[in-house]
Amino acid sequence: MSAKPNYYRTAESVSPKHPDKLCDQISDAVLDAYLREDPLARVAVDVAGGHGYVFVTGEVTSSAKNVDIEEIVHRLAGEDMIVYQHVVAQSPEIAQGVDTGGAGDQGIMIGYATSETPELLPLEVVLSRGLNQFLFATWPFDGKTQITLCDDSIVSVVASFQHAPKDGLRKAVIEWLKNYQTDKDVVLHINPSGDWNQGGFDADAGLTGRKLIVDNYGPRISIGGGAFSGKDPSKVDRSAAYMARKVAVDYLQQRHAKEVFVRLAYAIGVAEPLEASVIIDGVHEQVAGYDLTPLGIITSLDLRRPIYEETARYGHFGHGFSWQ
Repeated sequence: MSAKPNYYRTAESVSPKHPDKLCDQISDAVLDAYLREDPLARVAVDVAGGHGYVFVTGEVTSSAKNVDIEEIVHRLAGEDMIVYQHVVAQSPEIAQGVDTGGAGDQGIMIGYATSETPELLPLEVVLSRGLNQFLFATWPFDGKTQITLCDDSIVSVVASFQHAPKDGLRKAVIEWLKNYQTDKDVVLHINPSGDWNQGGFDADAGLTGRKLIVDNYGPRISIGGGAFSGKDPSKVDRSAAYMARKVAVDYLQQRHAKEVFVRLAYAIGVAEPLEASVIIDGVHEQVAGYDLTPLGIITSLDLRRPIYEETARYGHFGHGFSWQ
């Protein structure tokens, strides 16, 4: 009998000071500021930043009067950033479909849950994120981590953190690894390109929505492709993705399953999904018992609240949000 092949899987995580994550947080902080004054605000804000400049653009239709975008940028990215902003009202042709309860765009949203971790997320995602959070507590700067598993053992670790001397970073990684199953020949790549002190917007440009796999379930699990940050919940690429996660978690727990995938699909201006499929340990069914219209999702998950900046830090799933 042939030996069982080794099963490798890898995931990465980036710190909240990574330039792409700074842009995500700014976008969601702007969204929160509008929702704090106006829960019905329509917001779609994107951010690009780097090398002393931050550009904020998008569409907002809201009664809110006291949103200070420049102050938000300075709080998250530093007082020395030069801010350019150009925000206009939502297109009336998009609004007409949303006003009647339809989806704010077409798209496919993926939900996923697995029993392999308490967070109901892939183990490699939980580990790479956990190491990143552990290191960020000591070095609260730009940084990345990456974990490779063979079966359930850690076989390699990558850790690169700004202002973290290689020896100190290595000791911290080794300390963290004591709590987890590692291969006897585990390989550590610690600041593999050398120690570095220039990071964040000083070293690189960032963009909202450029860390989609980190925001979702890691590279093993397909995603619909839409970004979350900066979008109010009328945009189903955010709200329906959250609902798909909740449905996946519910089915996983109710059926005592090992793995659940959920697929939702929408047309712009249409309330009901075009597809609502659930795959439970490989068996396909139709999702039943949920209101999957945009309004139904918003009401069920209580999404018209200023809760989004926190989601933009370390992923949108597995943190106890209402869609968990």
